[in-house]
Amino acid sequence: MMTRDSTIREYNVGQAVVHPWHLDQFGHMNVRWYAHFFDDAALQFLALLRLSGGNGAVSHCVTARATTSFSAEVLAGTCICILGSIAKIGTKSVTLEFRMIEVLSARNYAHCETVEVFVDAQTHQSIEIPSEIRCWLEESRFLDETRGDTK
Repeated sequence: MMTRDSTIREYNVGQAVVHPWHLDQFGHMNVRWYAHFFDDAALQFLALLRLSGGNGAVSHCVTARATTSFSAEVLAGTCICILGSIAKIGTKSVTLEFRMIEVLSARNYAHCETVEVFVDAQTHQSIEIPSEIRCWLEESRFLDETRGDTK
């Protein structure tokens, strides 16, 4: 994971409690649950960014790649939070980053990076990011001190 740019806005896109049924035979959260929590957070983030598609949408995003890195073991009873940010805006895709942290200490547990490709809803072929969406993504990416945004 790269060093975070302090001007990048992070959004709280998920919270959960790790339960005993999330654990593997070694007593820590199984990798399938990281995928579950990050996937739910990605769907929440796409909705927050107005990219979730829906009835009548001309385009939507599909996940082309997801890469997860693990920093520390997550044990039962841990309260986690998923923070999402826009890492990069390309021509046909947007790269999103997610951090799984402990709610009280902000300890980093895992990092997930996804590449979301824009596709035409009818043809299912990749397309350039529509200009109005690109503007919205650019406005949503960085902190805005004039609005009182904080890190």
